[in-house]
Amino acid sequence: MTDYRDFFNEVIHTLLDIEQWFAGTAEPALLTRLLGRFSPEFSMVAPDGSALDCEALRGLFEQLGGTRPGLRISLSDLRGLARHPGGVTLSYRELQSDASGPLSDRRATAVIEQLPGGALRWRHLHETFC
Repeated sequence: MTDYRDFFNEVIHTLLDIEQWFAGTAEPALLTRLLGRFSPEFSMVAPDGSALDCEALRGLFEQLGGTRPGLRISLSDLRGLARHPGGVTLSYRELQSDASGPLSDRRATAVIEQLPGGALRWRHLHETFC
């Protein structure tokens, strides 16, 4: 049986950082740590079909920091899909909500690299609205 725990923890901690950043409850230094979780070669397909690279992701985080007070991100259905040399492919479901109720429900597939020293970096993310 393949052990995905470290990668699942990476997803959990990254989404906690994103939640705090967007909700405006994080210290400004969190942005540097958050962006450090992503590979310089990061790519993403957003739920609306648009494509982002690492620089576009940086701009998105800078733009949305503190704009979603009360944001909560709940994860479920974490699944390891494949372990490959240098990382994994996994999937999860993400529900975003705030005091007004549910905001979005999405499924995601992520490719996470494991660097030779053991550090994990997000390489690719594809999200689809449910």
